[in-house]
Amino acid sequence: MRIVISLGALVLIGGTVWALTADESTDAGPGRTVVASFYPLAYAAEEVGGPDARVTNLTPPGVEPHDLEVSAQDVRALRSANVVLELGHGFQPQVERAAGSGGRVVELLDTPGLHRLGDGDPHVWLDPLRYALLVARIGTVLDERPRAARLVARLHALDRQYRDGLAHCARREIVTSHGAFAYLAQRYRLRQVAITGLSPEAEPAPRDLDRVIDRVRKTGATTVYFETLVSPQLAETVARETGARTAVLNPIEGLKQDERRRGDDYFSLMRRDLAALRGGLGCR
Repeated sequence: MRIVISLGALVLIGGTVWALTADESTDAGPGRTVVASFYPLAYAAEEVGGPDARVTNLTPPGVEPHDLEVSAQDVRALRSANVVLELGHGFQPQVERAAGSGGRVVELLDTPGLHRLGDGDPHVWLDPLRYALLVARIGTVLDERPRAARLVARLHALDRQYRDGLAHCARREIVTSHGAFAYLAQRYRLRQVAITGLSPEAEPAPRDLDRVIDRVRKTGATTVYFETLVSPQLAETVARETGARTAVLNPIEGLKQDERRRGDDYFSLMRRDLAALRGGLGCR
């Protein structure tokens, strides 16, 4: 009896989320094939789809998803899949062109109820509550709402951990190597100071770099965060000029090989980010 009540409660937690998604269940049946364009979507599909879903992540470990070059094999996988999950809106243009259109192609940035920021930042999965909306839609598409409800409940619990962990901090500015953390910052009342824009490979002009260094000095930031799949050189430059230290803040666009070997996943990496934020912001 306890199990039945627990599952019912989990479904109720996601109830308001389901109401925001259209009825777009696939008719693929057992053994359906799902191609996801990069890690956060593949992880959600694996957790929601369960043992009947064969999920392929197009972006290999250690590859920056913006840089993914679609191969002929990838095109065949995209065209033959029962469901294609992509972020859309130009996040991975080669994938979007190769996947084509139609009911089996799901652009998750178009999820109903997903409030997007106007700066073009696509990293919605770094906000657990926005990610929960994507999970709910994937649950609808794969006709696996109970499984999705369980994952939504875990994301709500993660959101509470972030709210509690970042409630009382000495500083609220996060200095990042590129502007990937706007959604996380908005959700938890932080202010992002980005060395570069939305492209992780972008090189700031010397004047812009000087402006960031000056702002970091004024905010009293003690940590400059860099990410795992790009060079830390710019972050190290700003840290050296301001007397700050560096630390990793992972945008969770993909797993590295060592993270896969350790058994890391979205939740373990998000909790590691929370620990890094608490350390850098002087939270108690």
